[in-house]
Amino acid sequence: MDVYGKNGMEYRFSISDELVYVNEYSYEEEHVVAICDKDLLGKTLVEGERRFYVDPNFYGGRLVSIREAIRLLEVCSIANLVGEKIVSAAIKHGFVHPEAVITIDGVPHAQIIRM
Repeated sequence: MDVYGKNGMEYRFSISDELVYVNEYSYEEEHVVAICDKDLLGKTLVEGERRFYVDPNFYGGRLVSIREAIRLLEVCSIANLVGEKIVSAAIKHGFVHPEAVITIDGVPHAQIIRM
């Protein structure tokens, strides 16, 4: 089990066949992926004034393995990630720096933008 952390938070991850929701969008020359852990789709995360709705219209494309989601991160220009499993995998594979992760209601969230 790999452990990544920031400010006392730990993200645990081991590569498996766990599933995440992925939705893909194309806009001009951009390839955008929205990925969330399977159990978060449709939930609202609340922390103080912050509210984050894991909208099925945005994230709820298709279920894929984390391995397939990582392949999509290799080719996207923008990514929006929500959940411990996908964010930890993105950290492990070098797509996200642990200090770039925020948490909302204890759930990791990260964005990737390639210029």
